[in-house]
Amino acid sequence: MQAEGRAPLTGADPVDGPSPVDPSASAAAAEAASEPDHAGARPPTRRVGLFAAVAVAVVILDQVSKLVIVAHLADRAPIRLLDGLLTITYTRNPGAAFSLGTGFTVIFTAVATAVIVVIIRTARRLYSIGWAVALGALLGGAIGNLIDRLLRAPGPGRGHVVDWIQLPHFAVFNLADSAITCSAVGMVLLSILGHEMDGRRHGGRAGSIDG
Repeated sequence: MQAEGRAPLTGADPVDGPSPVDPSASAAAAEAASEPDHAGARPPTRRVGLFAAVAVAVVILDQVSKLVIVAHLADRAPIRLLDGLLTITYTRNPGAAFSLGTGFTVIFTAVATAVIVVIIRTARRLYSIGWAVALGALLGGAIGNLIDRLLRAPGPGRGHVVDWIQLPHFAVFNLADSAITCSAVGMVLLSILGHEMDGRRHGGRAGSIDG
């Protein structure tokens, strides 16, 4: 017989103190603790479709407007509207915005092509509605003017861009230029307000921009 109060002869004795720690489990716990708390946050939605839709809309509006202007105003005097606040006129611009760099059309064509490639690659990281609209407008404007440089006279890569919108004391421009300018302003505002392309906001949680 075993004496009362003696430990059993078989089996592991209970050991007081902390259990052995698995190093891999500790690393995983530390990594999880370093991640922001997104409990209850809705997973962000990729905005590539919105980005593409905005770009396509800008290209269509820009090219259709240019076709109409070339067809109806090539041999006509400018049309003054709103007491001269807006003038519809037909001009051809071999340079960049505001007719700068008129002797470097081929260089502008190459730069526009590179910009388009960069924008499309960046679009894969888009989860913000604001950034999707801004980058879509930028892409559409760049493509709209690139089409002119590739397809219009005097030749591929050297084509002159059709401009037709004139405001008082301002250079003549087109809808593609307007989209590019509005996109630049929008991106500056998004950056100032802390909105990021991945849908986050500085100091906030994922999805805090788009809901």
